[in-house]
Amino acid sequence: MACRISELVIDCAGPERLAGFWSEVLGYVELGREEDGSIEIRPPDTGFGGTRPVLVLSPSDTPRAGKLPLHLDVSPTDRSQEAELQRLLAAGARPVDVGQTGAESWHVLADPEGNEFCLLRARIQPL
Repeated sequence: MACRISELVIDCAGPERLAGFWSEVLGYVELGREEDGSIEIRPPDTGFGGTRPVLVLSPSDTPRAGKLPLHLDVSPTDRSQEAELQRLLAAGARPVDVGQTGAESWHVLADPEGNEFCLLRARIQPL
């Protein structure tokens, strides 16, 4: 293998808010803050280069135009998809209609800033 994804950088209007949301969704903790206002979050008990990527929430005042060309998919690890959906909605996610038929096995959601992500049905083992 030549490379691994070590960080995902998400430009956002409110790094504090998104760091809190994604920390709750993924079970991450704050790794650090940069002078530019970026907040890095990661899985607990690991640092940079662990098995799961660090998320960097980077402040930006440039409005997003249209749909992002990349989105995250998440899978439940310790509960059913329905129970996880309820947890994500309580954390601040909201349902998004991107033209689904209703027969999909996943739910399309958006984080508090409108970044779309999918909650898959498949339950996976936690790392």
